[in-house]
Amino acid sequence: MPKKAILFHGTGSSPQDFWLPWLTGELQKNGIEVWAPQLPQKDMPDLSVWTPWVLERAKFDSETIIIGHSAGAPLILSLLQKISVTVEKAILVAGFINPIPYMPPNHPMLMQNPDWDKMRRQCRDFVFINSDNDPWGCVLAQGEAMRQKLGGTLVAMTGHGHFGSNIFTEPYPVFPLLRDVCLSDTVKPKAG
Repeated sequence: MPKKAILFHGTGSSPQDFWLPWLTGELQKNGIEVWAPQLPQKDMPDLSVWTPWVLERAKFDSETIIIGHSAGAPLILSLLQKISVTVEKAILVAGFINPIPYMPPNHPMLMQNPDWDKMRRQCRDFVFINSDNDPWGCVLAQGEAMRQKLGGTLVAMTGHGHFGSNIFTEPYPVFPLLRDVCLSDTVKPKAG
């Protein structure tokens, strides 16, 4: 079975933004099939819309790596509660599981009654990449909260913001660390 990667953009974004096109090319150069869809309702993301939309279109197997940026991270966790196979790796970049500033606790991108045990069973390796100065509030504490629930590795970055944001003028066109984490069999990235 060939390795494959599924990349999810965040709110108000697309597969053509920030490091996603660069990462797609890097993974393809290494023989990995990539699917990076444009999610519906990109400006008003909702797990009750995004999750079934992806499940109707994606194929998951033991060689799948799932990467999500910002709102793409809770989407990954929602999918892990629904799939029946165990994927190779989930990488959540600037992810969150708790409300971020100005987000109500019942926001449609926050999981209600998450099944952490099921998520752990459906993924062999979790990697959380968060920065200490994320302007959206997807800071290190969010990454640590996910690591506490799911295990895995938290990569704590200094001064990297949201790893791409149009509103905060963070172009972030390349992401070598993320490529290396995707391509590694064992997760031992260096932060910084």
